[in-house]
Amino acid sequence: MQWEVVIGLEIHVQLSTKSKIFSGASTAYGAEPNTQACTVDLGLPGVLPVFNGEALNKSVMFGLAVGAQINERSVFDRKNYFYPDSPKAYQISQLYYPIVGEGHIDIDLEDGSQKRIGVTRAHMEEDAGKSLHENFQNQTGIDLNRAGTPLLEIVSEPDMRSAKEAVAYMRKIHSIVRYLGISDGNMQEGSFRCDANVSLRPKGQEEFGTRAELKNINSFRFVEKAINVEIERQMEILEEGGSVTQETRLYDAEKNETRSMRSKEEANDYRYFPDPDLLPIVISAEEIEAIRKTLPELPEAKCTRFMEELGLPEKDAKALTVDRDMADYYEQVQQSIDDAKMAANWLLGDISALNNKKGLEFKDCPVSAEQLIGLLKRIKDNTISGKIAKDIYLAMFEGEGDADAIIDKKGLKQITDTGAIEAIIDEVIVNNPGQVAEFQSGKDKLIGFFVGQVMKASKGKANPGQVNQLLMQKLKK
Repeated sequence: MQWEVVIGLEIHVQLSTKSKIFSGASTAYGAEPNTQACTVDLGLPGVLPVFNGEALNKSVMFGLAVGAQINERSVFDRKNYFYPDSPKAYQISQLYYPIVGEGHIDIDLEDGSQKRIGVTRAHMEEDAGKSLHENFQNQTGIDLNRAGTPLLEIVSEPDMRSAKEAVAYMRKIHSIVRYLGISDGNMQEGSFRCDANVSLRPKGQEEFGTRAELKNINSFRFVEKAINVEIERQMEILEEGGSVTQETRLYDAEKNETRSMRSKEEANDYRYFPDPDLLPIVISAEEIEAIRKTLPELPEAKCTRFMEELGLPEKDAKALTVDRDMADYYEQVQQSIDDAKMAANWLLGDISALNNKKGLEFKDCPVSAEQLIGLLKRIKDNTISGKIAKDIYLAMFEGEGDADAIIDKKGLKQITDTGAIEAIIDEVIVNNPGQVAEFQSGKDKLIGFFVGQVMKASKGKANPGQVNQLLMQKLKK
């Protein structure tokens, strides 16, 4: 039987406010365990929550960015459950009246087409604490620093039909929240994570199959792997005549498998009711429009501008605008050297390759835009060749200084003196009479051999353009 995969994602985004959603406690990452959880976060008797209005502003920004309905009235509810990392035995969330209603985003598919994915809603809530299992033998540690951190939970429609589509959607949401500046999107620190709802149904069937929810996946790679593993698990069950159980499952990256955590609860299991300590949130149309005016240029608009104003190919423009840090860096470099394609080639080539090799996000690249500008200017004024520039960039990456300092220190200035280049060429010609004869008999491709020999003899310093021109003059005599 042919099966169709149905996937929906619930993405949890920690909003980058300085204090928590209902208290004045700090949200800074990395503090000693349980040093940033105040009486409100702990739910001690007699304390009352006070809503952080900045969480509202950031939530509205997201809704506007995905073309969603912004609800002028939203209500906080209590979601009742008990886990050790939830000190109040309930979570303040939004069920019936969320701040953000229906919206959408468009994702790029591998065949070059686009697909629209619906955003069902996005609601504000508080994060839970964190259970720690490392360094605790037969015990679990609880760190409540994270408890009360403002979250925006973004719920998609079940519109994705493969793990790759799910990753493309997740990456697009990640890009948007980073552009908006509403979250740092740091997946290693838990600022951006998702739950994936996965089900299968016979191809052509309208009714959805039974879904399993994969909890708290915090990397794009693991999202793809977890979904594919779950698809295989469900397919095996169904093809053997069994039925899938609705449950919550955990992805084990080391074993590359999902395992059952608990049966999947429905909304009524949580006994939702409006939080009696918090008034409804009301925002006017005028306030929404004021927030709209603060929105930055978003990835799609920036991509279009790069193509129209700078003449970049669509593929390059899209690659440069996925990450706001890269896009801003690119614009700074391009404006200084006035060469859109050269700047794009460096960012998408050597720079991205080295960052990936070192496991660095673009914002952590040790070579500043000003340093790269200095390097590219030396290529353009023929001080150095493009090949030598790659070695200089590596030295800059390793902290050896700016381009000019490295060029002087290592004696890398390009040879542009015609007489000096001719002397090297003459020596190469004398030392390779056989190849000279072959070239002159019609084997034009041998020019690459001679260029290589000259560049080798000059230790890469000879100007490649002059080398080609002078070689052709001398070899065709």
